Amino acid sequence: MALQQIPTIPEAITVHLGLPDQPAENITVPFPDYIKNVASSEIYPTWPEAAIRANIYAQISYALNRVYNEFYRSQGYDFDITNTTQYDQKFIKGRDIYENISQIVDEIFNNYVVQQGRVDPFFTAYCNGTTTVCAGLSQWGTVALAEQGLTPYQILQEFYGPNIGILENAPISANVASYPGVPLRLGDAGNDVKTIQLQLNRIADNYPAIPKIETPNGVFDIATENAVQEFQRIFNLTPDGIVGKATWYQLKYIYNGVKRLNELTSEGLTLEEVTRPFPAVLKEGDEGIDVRSLQYYLDVIAYFTDAVPDIAQDGYFGPATTAAVKAFQTLAGLPADGIVGRQTWQRIQQAYQMILNTLPAGINENNAGIYPGYFLSLGMENQDVRNLQTYLRGIADYTGAIPPIEITGIFDEPTRDVVAALQAQNGFPANGNVGPATWNLIRRLYNSR
Repeated sequence: MALQQIPTIPEAITVHLGLPDQPAENITVPFPDYIKNVASSEIYPTWPEAAIRANIYAQISYALNRVYNEFYRSQGYDFDITNTTQYDQKFIKGRDIYENISQIVDEIFNNYVVQQGRVDPFFTAYCNGTTTVCAGLSQWGTVALAEQGLTPYQILQEFYGPNIGILENAPISANVASYPGVPLRLGDAGNDVKTIQLQLNRIADNYPAIPKIETPNGVFDIATENAVQEFQRIFNLTPDGIVGKATWYQLKYIYNGVKRLNELTSEGLTLEEVTRPFPAVLKEGDEGIDVRSLQYYLDVIAYFTDAVPDIAQDGYFGPATTAAVKAFQTLAGLPADGIVGRQTWQRIQQAYQMILNTLPAGINENNAGIYPGYFLSLGMENQDVRNLQTYLRGIADYTGAIPPIEITGIFDEPTRDVVAALQAQNGFPANGNVGPATWNLIRRLYNSR
């Protein structure tokens, strides 16, 4: 199950009532109300309807581009857009809204302009066309075109070229900051890791000192750590290979710049670029490797916590898994909806890590130990890799299902290949990385010798 990070319409947008660096009030307003205010402040309700609609499409897309790319937040600001036409769009706190403009916005506020073959909101630069002239849309120019009988879409094409479209009925969601809330480091895995891998690879086209990540699969491996460190060195950040908030937003800011996402000449983002390998949400009815990983975490937590019931690790998110998730959520003080989103997933991993930190040494005796709490992948070198290789060697010697490997403590290509073979034999994605589900498979096979 892949996640497609299609832009959504924010429920609200935060407006800075001044220049970006000027101390001023920030106000947060519902997104449709913001667009109504901007349209009522910039254009006239007596204009032809086609001209009004064309302008509103441009205003919506401009604002969404700022929000989606976190143009200001990636620079350290705590707002999404300013209220000045010197930088953005005109917004007047408390102004009256024209009725016909309000009705049009209610109809089209979740539609925006895109380049054909792209999914991100196009940067629809515009100016009034009289006192200021620019390369984008001319607001007064839309009036003349509307009077000639052109439709709103045709008017937009006149200014932005034929290679644009209107994406309609985009979903609405809360405007949540993209930073995952916790630093990303070696051994982490998920869609946020895939995001930084893709950003690093594109930035490397402009900054070739940054090594390319050959397999941007959402697993924070040695190659990703090396690329992060070089990025940090180039942009004067602490080169620790960890993507905290400062590195996350510097990555986003530089990525936006090299892709020109805030310009008329934007490269845009393809559907392939915004597709992520991990599901954003797990819920009843889902199945697969990600459900197995969830079930493994819950099963270990259940062993140490009576409040969470035991469940089977069968890869199917059925009623029993839902009950276990709800029990954990109640224990963690979260809404007990049985759905595993980002917050629940993070709390489950934190609870698991706490268990790891409190386990006494030698608890497993001659059995394979529990998952070390992070993905093992090519290039790593530590005791957990040595343990993994020991388990794989024991499976190979006992079953002959996989070839034996040397126990070196280095996750080399033979280790990856043996892991991939074992994954393929058991219906797992054969990527050679060892996450919780794969570790538990290996542990179970080793302990059943």
